[in-house]
Amino acid sequence: MSMRILVAEDEALIRLDLVEMLSEAGYEIVAQASNGAEAIELVEMHKPDLAIMDINMPIMDGLTAAEKIVNSTPVLMLTAFSQRDLVMKASEIGVMGYVVKPFTINDLIPAMEVATSRFRVMSELTKEIADLSQKLEVRKLVDKAKGILMKALNLSEAEAFSWIQKTAMDRRLTMKEVAEAVISPDAAPGR
Repeated sequence: MSMRILVAEDEALIRLDLVEMLSEAGYEIVAQASNGAEAIELVEMHKPDLAIMDINMPIMDGLTAAEKIVNSTPVLMLTAFSQRDLVMKASEIGVMGYVVKPFTINDLIPAMEVATSRFRVMSELTKEIADLSQKLEVRKLVDKAKGILMKALNLSEAEAFSWIQKTAMDRRLTMKEVAEAVISPDAAPGR
């Protein structure tokens, strides 16, 4: 499957050269933008696998636009500027790669592959962190509910956990829902 790319570059000749270069290398160009605001709209519309963006563009610069799309699409910055402050800002906002003009397709392809790979890894890690946070929250609720049940019904910790598990299965609820019901002030746990 070919990588689907959005190209955002305000200079038409550079944009057309880049599109031609990428197309000849087998990539699918799904959209082209001449400014950052347009790039954001086109990313939302086309959901590309990668956005290649220039930094200096009218209406909205590439870094500002990148900041608005980096959570949904990996961004590779193309620029004539290699100033450290721009590189640092790009990194801080979550840009996955940075290529300085002039460049060749041999410079671009590895940067594109690294950018999409890093984005995939970061997305998986973000999802894993969210899952772990949710599991930790459920565990805290279940532990609190166990404490309440142990005190109210004179149960051991294992018995309180079994009560929560069995109640969840019997009532077709999640353990989180049962724990929340036990914890709520109007809940009156019973066997």
